[in-house]
Formats: sequence, structure tokens, C-alpha cells
Amino acid sequence: MTFLGKGLTTLPILLLTAACVAVGPDPQSTPAPAVPTTFVGGDGAALPAVAQTAFWADYRDSTLTAIITRGLSQNLDVLAANQRIDAARAAAAATGIMASQGSSSLGTQRTRTSGDGIATTEANTSTLSAAFVFDLFGGQLRAREAASASLMSAEAGAQTTRLAWLAEVISAYGNARYYQEAMTLTRNTIATRERTVEVTRNKLNVGTATDFEVAQVEALLSASRADLPTQEAAFNAQIFSLAALLNEPAGPLMAQMQRGASMLRVPAAPRVGVPADLLRNRPDVRAAEHDLVAAMADIGVAEASLYPSLTLSGTATATSGTDVFSFGPSLSLPLLNQGTLRATRDQRIALADQAQTAWRASVVSAIADVQTQNSNLQRYRQQLSALEASVAAYDRAFELAQRNFEEGSLALLDLLEVDRSLASARLSLAAARNTAAQSWASLNIAIGAGANPA
Repeated sequence: MTFLGKGLTTLPILLLTAACVAVGPDPQSTPAPAVPTTFVGGDGAALPAVAQTAFWADYRDSTLTAIITRGLSQNLDVLAANQRIDAARAAAAATGIMASQGSSSLGTQRTRTSGDGIATTEANTSTLSAAFVFDLFGGQLRAREAASASLMSAEAGAQTTRLAWLAEVISAYGNARYYQEAMTLTRNTIATRERTVEVTRNKLNVGTATDFEVAQVEALLSASRADLPTQEAAFNAQIFSLAALLNEPAGPLMAQMQRGASMLRVPAAPRVGVPADLLRNRPDVRAAEHDLVAAMADIGVAEASLYPSLTLSGTATATSGTDVFSFGPSLSLPLLNQGTLRATRDQRIALADQAQTAWRASVVSAIADVQTQNSNLQRYRQQLSALEASVAAYDRAFELAQRNFEEGSLALLDLLEVDRSLASARLSLAAARNTAAQSWASLNIAIGAGANPA
């Protein structure tokens, strides 16, 4: 239902209506979820913003740093997330407190009449029209708030994507270096067992060993040789995964990685802060919060549609020297579609409730993630220390066992037992070092470090 004013006398009265407050809930009024004051196992000290921290530099691995630096600008998932930011920014730019639209047209018309005589007339017409919609109940304001929140959610989502990518890159790189270390350890074991085979054959020649013992050491040697292809295949698979994450061919990266390097070190444990820090440092938590703000603003948009809207429009037309114009307000009252509009508003309320639950769930999940990763890193460090001591002890034991076997004072079975234990302990130590190094990265990612590196 539309009311057209016959003049400007009613306009001041209508404009007074626009002075009201925006309807719907205030998107910024929702309190933050309640969180514990400290993490289990934390130090209780607050943590500053860490999004720009390039934590991977603490590995002191120039190859990894170079891989991450170039990968951040060319990974397809990261690029897609940035494109979503561009789309959200364009959507935000399309909203405003006052909506306006207008158009202009130019035309020429020729008329020819035939009969007793020929007459030709020509008319030039130009038209200009414009309309302004006043935001009486804050619908446009709420729409702008929703668009702005969606933009910030897209930006936080891009940071979440970046952290997930970092986790995969560090995992693939760390695993690749682990398998290289495993191949080196296996080659060392092969060399040691070749020496044992040689000594056992010499003993056989002088009658102090048996064919059975020779077969035993040869079988153990073949088993260690069989491990190499499996380890090499696992190394190659990590390089292929890394190349896909970098969006580049695997060949040059394979050649670079095959030159070898040390396994990732385990830097000093980072501070974890307090749970409240996650509300600003974790991008997935911030994205969930912005989604809630957008959902609450959408309620205001739906609420405003229940009430009248004021439009100020005008048209000016000039035809062959004759000017005609019209100008005036119109008030639209949504009467017959109130049921549909109220249902839309109720749906927006339900969606906002879901968004609030999702935000609270993201906070709970983030707290659990930090506590889990912090606990894991502490335990993996303890495991690493114990395995280092174990390998050192097995090294001494094997050196003694090998010497005693060659001198004839130790049975071959005892030597082989120490040999197997030493080989297993060395591989376990390498795996534990890789696990601890990656756990350190997981803890940094859990607190939100590196989400938006400078």
C-alpha cells in the first residue's frame, strides 16, 4: 500500500519518523562466553596478539622458511580464501544507511505523415529520475553491520585456512626429514650387519661358527635392506604432498630435498597465555563471533521490513522544449505480507541462536585444543629425553657386544638381540624427535600464532 504526497507539506512530518533507533538486537551486545581463568598446565599469564608471529623461524631451517614464504602466496586454498574476502568486501560496499537509485535516458523520435502532403516532425526527449529510501527503522544500518561482520568473518576464515595450510606443510616437511633420517640410520645398520656377516663367515671358516649362525646374520642383513625401499617411498610421498601444498611441480622440490638436511629441532615451549586470549588470537573463534554478529544484524534487517518505508523520488522530463517534473515522498506499508515477514524474522532469530551456539562451541574446542597440544608437547619432550638415554645405553652395549663376539666371549644370539634393540631404539628416537617438533608447531597453531604473518 503506497501513499503519494501531493506536495512537500507532508515531508517534514514524515522525516521526523526517521529519527528512531534501529530495530532488532544490538549485534555488539552479546557477552563473550564464560571461559576458565587459566589453562590446565598453563602459567596463567596473558598472551599478547600472536597472529603476526612467524613461529616457524624458531626451527632455524632456512629451507622450511623459504618453502612457507613462497607457499603463502601461491597455495590454491589460501588464494581461494583471499578471493572470498574480495567478495565479502564488495558485498559490504553495496550496503548503506541510505539507499539510492537513479537513471537517465535520451531519445529522438521522428514522425512522418503521408497523404495529400508530406509532414515530418522530430522530438527530442530526455528523462532523469532518482529515488532515495530513508532508513526509518535502521534496516540499512543493520544490513551494513551484517555485511561488515561477514567481511571480518571472511578475513578470519582466510587466517584459519592459512593455519591449516601451515600445519600440513610443517607436517609434510618434518615427515620428509624424518624418513631421510630413517634411511640414514638404516644404511648405518646395514653397514654394521655387513660387518657382523663378515665376522661370522670368518668364524665359520675356522670352525667357531655354524652355517645356521651365518644364515641368521644374513637374514637380519636382508631384512634391514628391505626397509630402505619402504622408507624411500614414504619420503617421496611427503615430497609429492608438499609440492601439491605449494602448487608447484614436484621435480625441483624433490631435487632440493634429496640434498638432505637435519630433522626439525624442538624449540623451547611457547607460552600459551590464558583462555580469554583465544577470543582475539584464534581466527576460527573470531570467525564464529563475526558470524554471530552478522546473524544478529540480519534479525534487525528482517524486523525493519515489518514497518513502513519512506521513499523520496522525483522525475524530470524535457520534450521539445517542454519541461515536466514530479517530486514527492511515498510511504509503503507492509500490510498483507506480515505473516511472511514475521516468519522470516523468526527464522533469522533461530539462525542467530545457532550462530551463538557455534561460537560457544568454537571457544570450548579451542580451549581443549590448546590444553591437549600443551600436554602432548610436555609428554613428548619427556619421551624424547628417555629415548635419548636409551639409545646412548644401547650404543655402549652394542659396542661391547660386538667386541666380545669377535673375541669369542659372547654368543651370536646375544649380539643379534642387542643389534635389533639398538636399530629399533634409533628409529624410535628419530620418530619421537619428529613428533615433538611437530607437536611444538601444533601448540603454536592452537594459540593462533602465524595466522596473519607479517
